[in-house]
Amino acid sequence: MESILYLILTVAALFVFMQLYIRFASFLKKGKEVSGVKGEIGREIEKGNKVLVYFFSPTCSACKAMTPVVDELRREFKNIFKVNLADDMETGKSFRVMGTPALVLVENKKIKFYILGARKRPFIEKLLRRE
Repeated sequence: MESILYLILTVAALFVFMQLYIRFASFLKKGKEVSGVKGEIGREIEKGNKVLVYFFSPTCSACKAMTPVVDELRREFKNIFKVNLADDMETGKSFRVMGTPALVLVENKKIKFYILGARKRPFIEKLLRRE
């Protein structure tokens, strides 16, 4: 019975550690310069424009809920780009994406915010309107 308790505590500790690691790694990405991104996203970043890149995967259930929200916002804001990691893994590697859904806000060629996990529309709008 005691060994089962240790096993449960170990799994719980591992889960907590992984969550903390992901948050810490996301925090460390802030301020990093973005380079080597190809296509329209890369051109906008090179101009120094504010760009929000949304990384998703078609098999991700959180992405399925968040993608329609991002599509609505793309009609309003022209600086939002969607990247399907199943089709464009190179762009994901350029930003060192660890999972989906992920939002990366780039301004002046540097990562200003790196957010992992699903977010609601007001949160994303606040990111885009922030100066």
